[in-house]
Amino acid sequence: QVQLVESGGRLVQAGDSLRLSCAVSLRTFSTYGMGWFRQAPGKEREFVAASSWAIGTTYYAESADSVKGRFTISRDNAKNTVYLQMNSMKPEDTAVYYCGKSKGRIATIRSYEYDYWGQGTQVTVSS
Repeated sequence: QVQLVESGGRLVQAGDSLRLSCAVSLRTFSTYGMGWFRQAPGKEREFVAASSWAIGTTYYAESADSVKGRFTISRDNAKNTVYLQMNSMKPEDTAVYYCGKSKGRIATIRSYEYDYWGQGTQVTVSS
């Protein structure tokens, strides 16, 4: 059974930085794409960032409250861990953050293309 365990979420102030981690119990971790999603209260889960190590690409959400340019996804295949570095944080970044394992090599923006999820970690940004 594949397990994903997120950590690092906490209360921060606007403008602060925070790094989330997601440890994955999967021997073939480097084979799969990984993604970060978030869900704010009363909203649907939304895509944040994705890493497809097999093809060397990363992708970030380009919505109105874009994380592009502020967040960075990275992974350490030796540690079976994916990270989300969040800088210049805003109150609208407040959400539960989830990491997900893609069904294949490529990680996309579509949550239904992920087959395993972590339990989530709460990030709260105060103004």
